[in-house]
Amino acid sequence: MRVFANLDEFAAAKGEQLGHGTWHTVTQEQINQFADATGDHQWIHVDTEKAAAGPFGATIVHGYLTLSLIPFLGKEIYRVDGITMGINYGLGKVRFPSVVPVGSRIRAGAELVDLTDRAQGKQATLRWTVEIEGGDKPACVAETIVVYVP
Repeated sequence: MRVFANLDEFAAAKGEQLGHGTWHTVTQEQINQFADATGDHQWIHVDTEKAAAGPFGATIVHGYLTLSLIPFLGKEIYRVDGITMGINYGLGKVRFPSVVPVGSRIRAGAELVDLTDRAQGKQATLRWTVEIEGGDKPACVAETIVVYVP
């Protein structure tokens, strides 16, 4: 894990790759729980028999589930000390270049794209790339915007 003592030290890492997290296996149980939470029960996600005969050969992870796993996948990549909180401000560009079949192992990498001053503290834009172990293309590439409050 890369640890920054404060926001000034974090700002000095602008433009740098911050690292990668550990691999996580996505299970059918996670997919089903996400489907229940969001109401998205499309067969490509939850019907294992129909999906086995479908275009991907198995159920696939919801794109938004992959996106929502970024905080979990990224928790081991970096930490900024000397702040009271981080607040999700929004998202920039989000893409899902590749499907994630159930049972795949994924991990995230993070890059600090920008850090600007705000009245509350600093606004960080991070580019996250969620990789699929053995895959040619990432599962998700997303820019998250976070406000760090000292």
